[in-house]
Amino acid sequence: MIKTDTPPKLTHNEELKAGDPLLAGTIAQTLADPAKDRFSDDDCEFLKFHGIYQQDDRDKRKTGKQYIYMVRGRLPGGAVEPSVYLAFDQISSQYGYNTLRITTRQGFQFHGVAKDKLGRLMRAINEAMATTLAACGDVNRNVMAAPTPATSPVVDEIQRQAKLVSDALLPKTRAYHQMWVEGVELKLTAEDAGFVDPLYGASYLPRKFKVAFAIPPLNDIDVFTNDCGFVAIVEEGRLAGYNLLAGGGMGMSHGNTQTYPRLADVIGFISPERVIETARGAVTIHRDFGDRTNRKHARLKYVIQERGAAWFREELERRLGFKLEAARPFAFTRQGDLYGWRRQNDGNYFLGLFVENGRIKDAGDYRLKSGLRRVVEQYRPDLRLTPSQNILLVNIKEEDRDGITRLLAGHGVPVENQAGTLRRASMACPALPTCGLALAESERVMPEVLTRLEHLMVETGLPEEEIIIRMTGCPNGCSRPYTAEMALVGKSPGKYQLYLGGNQAGTRLCRLYKEGVKNEDLVGELRPLLARFARERIGAERFGDFSHRVLLPEAASA
Repeated sequence: MIKTDTPPKLTHNEELKAGDPLLAGTIAQTLADPAKDRFSDDDCEFLKFHGIYQQDDRDKRKTGKQYIYMVRGRLPGGAVEPSVYLAFDQISSQYGYNTLRITTRQGFQFHGVAKDKLGRLMRAINEAMATTLAACGDVNRNVMAAPTPATSPVVDEIQRQAKLVSDALLPKTRAYHQMWVEGVELKLTAEDAGFVDPLYGASYLPRKFKVAFAIPPLNDIDVFTNDCGFVAIVEEGRLAGYNLLAGGGMGMSHGNTQTYPRLADVIGFISPERVIETARGAVTIHRDFGDRTNRKHARLKYVIQERGAAWFREELERRLGFKLEAARPFAFTRQGDLYGWRRQNDGNYFLGLFVENGRIKDAGDYRLKSGLRRVVEQYRPDLRLTPSQNILLVNIKEEDRDGITRLLAGHGVPVENQAGTLRRASMACPALPTCGLALAESERVMPEVLTRLEHLMVETGLPEEEIIIRMTGCPNGCSRPYTAEMALVGKSPGKYQLYLGGNQAGTRLCRLYKEGVKNEDLVGELRPLLARFARERIGAERFGDFSHRVLLPEAASA
């Protein structure tokens, strides 16, 4: 008799995690062996939990793979103390490409790390009282939080709670500390032999999990793109609690209709003291109901899309042991960062600095990396990384403003008129040559693409018009392209899917407008669209809203 109730086959990643819940693999042995130039494919999956991706320089593949490593720091809320920043700056010069790259989740990445430098880099990060643990892997990633100290009197409280949630959701394996801090091969004890993570279980999550805190009306976090979002409700100047969002996510695959970007649902309201247990509850639902047979279908967004937001709320309430209140009114009006000198709520000042594509580097007369190092050494400001890949110097005394301005100017870094309107609203993922998933260029070509588009905006009578434009080398969505007004999503070398129609508030997804647009044809493709926008827009209507109202319906009916 043939059985028809055979359980579906788990993915290889699930077998790996279940077989080694300490997430150690043979990483330590390979690290200590100079004859090995790379880690095994299985160990590469474990490395991700430690904040490390094995990559190779794709520009050099014709002469053989040159293995390099990307290392990602975990910095809740993008908060960086001056001592940590200076350590990261030194680490990037000593072990990486001499650049620091701000991620879209408010962390730092080091690129181009050689295997024989990996252990020293990791120890240096931990000696700076920072960590890379769970910056990648099938666990909760870096917790995001509203960074700008001029937006609300509760920003500091949001930052504090983001750190608490981050700590509460960290995996408990000892392997990370022994390998990267002590620099030794894992010493198994009887307790380790039966280790099961108290939150994640023996197999951790089916895929990654993302948490973010936002404060209306500024959606600088893109909070609807997260698995779990906490929207602060501020009443009479105090934090009353949070509206819980769940089920957002960006990643998809070209040509696979079973994958798609999704915005989170509003689930209900909780009081501030319920945040940690609510986040843990949401994680366990993903742990228990996520798809472990298909990694492309393994995010929480698919669970909620298929079972419904009402089901998720009921399941969460059952696990928490209390009922969520009805969501309270809120509205987001815009995304983006503030630039230049701004006054904080506490009377001090912060300085918002534009960082093109998040890459802190020295390039010719524009020496941002050197200038920031000098500022932090001399004035010791706290720093915050933004989800738009920019940097804020915060808690600065008024008497220090002029000195910082002069010091940066001496390094070719202006504090006013830092970049054009279009450029300030843009983002791009790293893509080639380091990302193994990239199908097309992104960071390396985005500046030139924007230069061409800036000329086109002048030509069409829109020189100061802001359009949120994001580029990514593949459909996985690391630069959050699907909430942009215009997105270029890599399809193949030199070709992009053109998406239009997101909105300024980040509360509407853009949609595919045209497939396979060549980079060199982009201006020609957009010229008639922008000309129509200039002629036919209603009042101060934005391009994303015009596209949603006019261009997308026309394309669908064509």
